[in-house]
Amino acid sequence: MSGTVTTPAGRMTALARAELTLLGRSRGTLVAALFVPLVLPFSVWSATKDMDLEKSGLTVGTVVLPAAIGFSLLFAVYGALVGVFTARREELVLKRLRTGELRDTEILAGSALPSLATGLVQSLLLAVGCTVLLDLPAPRAAHLAVLALLLGLVLCACLAAVTSAFTRTTESSQVTTLPVMFVSMLGSGMAVPLEVLPDRVASVCELLPLTPVITLVRGGWTGELSAYEALGPVMTALAWTALGVFAVQRWFRWEPRR
Repeated sequence: MSGTVTTPAGRMTALARAELTLLGRSRGTLVAALFVPLVLPFSVWSATKDMDLEKSGLTVGTVVLPAAIGFSLLFAVYGALVGVFTARREELVLKRLRTGELRDTEILAGSALPSLATGLVQSLLLAVGCTVLLDLPAPRAAHLAVLALLLGLVLCACLAAVTSAFTRTTESSQVTTLPVMFVSMLGSGMAVPLEVLPDRVASVCELLPLTPVITLVRGGWTGELSAYEALGPVMTALAWTALGVFAVQRWFRWEPRR
């Protein structure tokens, strides 16, 4: 590969193709990445029946759609990539790749591309599906939703790389991912919108990694988020991303844990 592929884009594309082949052979990862995010929104839809959404200025659609995209980011990107990074490290693939032309950032990006593409496509399909099935209007501030999705993809990839550093085996990744998943689902506005939580609890939850993504997606559809109000979530997401990049540089492991 090093003799024919000389550009960063070409090297990452070749690595992504190889990773996509390996991903297709992992049935457990495929089920978790492709089907779980499609099922979980139904549980949120059922839960909205017991919520006083009108009092908070919300609708079923503006609750379920951001949650659906959040589930996709968690399972199709974050959860899948923790397993990918851990498996490739333990199989010495990452160590061998570093001896060639690929730079560290290219190895991480190329390995992550299939999962990122899966999360992107799945999020778009879920957005269209929720818009049609839940009778939502077209997004009034689509740029906020697009920004949220891009930030969410990068952030989840960083979180996955950091989590893999503390994951010994592929099997244990099912355990090490639980804290981020549970905290995000319960506190980032997926299972329960922040608007129906007590103010103090909501203020704390606003600082969680995926909360800005959910907030910006919802604001993108409702159009009720001003530029000033969107600045806070954007800065929070960027801060978490910067922290994630630093943590990857500091703690990411390229060789098996012993």
